[in-house]
Amino acid sequence: MSATLTLEPTEAAALQGDVDRSLLIVDDDTRFAERLSRALERRGFEPVTANTVRDGREAASMSPPAFAVVDLRLDDGNGLDVVTALTEARPNSRVVVLTGYGNIATAVSAVKLGAHDYLPKPADADVIEAALLSGDGLLPPPPEFPMTADRIRWEHIQRIYEQCDRNVSETARRLRMHRRTLQRILNKYAPRV
Repeated sequence: MSATLTLEPTEAAALQGDVDRSLLIVDDDTRFAERLSRALERRGFEPVTANTVRDGREAASMSPPAFAVVDLRLDDGNGLDVVTALTEARPNSRVVVLTGYGNIATAVSAVKLGAHDYLPKPADADVIEAALLSGDGLLPPPPEFPMTADRIRWEHIQRIYEQCDRNVSETARRLRMHRRTLQRILNKYAPRV
């Protein structure tokens, strides 16, 4: 018995090297952008990173990428401005919007402006790659080992803690959580994925 592997046209072409794998990552969290860039580079993409709306728009107009991952909220504005610039410069580019502050209205706006998918943070490289390479109108397959709800909660708390410059009181206030409860969570190891 022989097993056959069927690939989507974009996946087959990507394996043959026929597809432009240029990628723009726009995120003001430089550590996240660098980690994602390295992870997607190992998967065959050719990433360029930007940390502001201005730099993202400039990169999109100078060398429009085939793929893009754009954070919705950036320090100097809204990532949807970058999505608009990308779709104007290269209408067929595949854009995935990431956000830690997801809601239906912004998801609809992102899709209307040309984004192909909208993912909540934290999103790992496997989920982002699947969203970038999924066919039009199709949802990417679910990850084989998705993060548990406890892990997602822990990751969110860690992200807010870092954004508050590791200030426990400010983090607790923003999360509407008692300070001692937050300290207990921060002192524990991360839940298993």
